[in-house]
Amino acid sequence: MSNPLVFKWLSALMCYPEQELLDALPEFQTALDEWPELSPKREALQAFLDYLGNTPLRTLQEYYVLNFDRNRHQALYLFEHVYGEDRDRGSAMVDLLEEYRRHGFELGNEELPDYLPAVLEFLSFIPEEDAQKLLADAVHVIAHIARKLDAAQSPYAALLNAAVSLTPVEPKPLVEPPVRDMDEAMEMFGPDIAGVEPLLKPSIETVQFYPKGSLGARP
Repeated sequence: MSNPLVFKWLSALMCYPEQELLDALPEFQTALDEWPELSPKREALQAFLDYLGNTPLRTLQEYYVLNFDRNRHQALYLFEHVYGEDRDRGSAMVDLLEEYRRHGFELGNEELPDYLPAVLEFLSFIPEEDAQKLLADAVHVIAHIARKLDAAQSPYAALLNAAVSLTPVEPKPLVEPPVRDMDEAMEMFGPDIAGVEPLLKPSIETVQFYPKGSLGARP
């Protein structure tokens, strides 16, 4: 892949829909028509742009909240699908945030580093070789979410499947992470500085989008 703006294109479309996004649909359409990197998934991506263009903004926003914010099985936070509520999720967050900062990439105050649109934005910001390495690591999780969205017949599946197509790495299935009881976690690890969530002790290691043993056949 030679056009890093493809990552930015996908990132913008995955974000919470606002009027500015709808106003920019002609530009998104031009990119889809002209960029060869998008051609393998053009039909599905065209259907997604048509969905945005033909659906009232409020309906788009309600659908987004219902499917991504209120449904953890389809959440766009990558570590949700590999760590669940395990304390290692905090370490993974720190590792990824350090990777962002190493390249001079800063997140907004309210953004989490594992939010897929933020990850894709980051990939558009760094050299292609580095972007492909990170995408090859993340593709297993992205494909996992894409399968969930496909099963739910969500139009957003087109975007995640397009992201998967940007790497030659064949996605492997993930083992579903265990769900830790929050009260148990609070008792075991103690509260964080805000006193509302379990303390997550960070450790700096190589960035990985999945823990050891999480790739493989489903149980």
